[in-house]
Amino acid sequence: MRTAIHQRIRRKVRGSTERPRLTIYRSLNHIYAQVIDDHAGQTLVSASTTEKDLRGDSGGGNLGAARRIGQAIAERALAKGIEQVVFDRGGYLYHGRIKALTDAARAAGLNKNEAVAAEPEAEQPVAEPAQPTEKKSKKKKQE
Repeated sequence: MRTAIHQRIRRKVRGSTERPRLTIYRSLNHIYAQVIDDHAGQTLVSASTTEKDLRGDSGGGNLGAARRIGQAIAERALAKGIEQVVFDRGGYLYHGRIKALTDAARAAGLNKNEAVAAEPEAEQPVAEPAQPTEKKSKKKKQE
């Protein structure tokens, strides 16, 4: 099922030299991220929880690990001069570890325009819900 979704996404999402593709693979125990130039067919930057320095104490299959990988992939991409990427969620739902990785990458500097656009929405005050009005009881029809 996931592979069919991923193939459908890959038909639409292409990475270029100016804006490469950030692809994510998630297993039960680890999470992997790669920045790929599809025109040249090359992996430009990669990071995963199988690396000793990114593994952490709690393992690689949780939100903390996904955040570490997101930050690491963003730092490595920025070091290579890559500031804009196309996110490829790999057929996974944009939720949990996938969302944590992409949010951490945005916070670390990838796709700055997307991170800035998300912040003003969060800063807007939430309107207080209106006081619930009492419901009027319906009168029974008298025959």
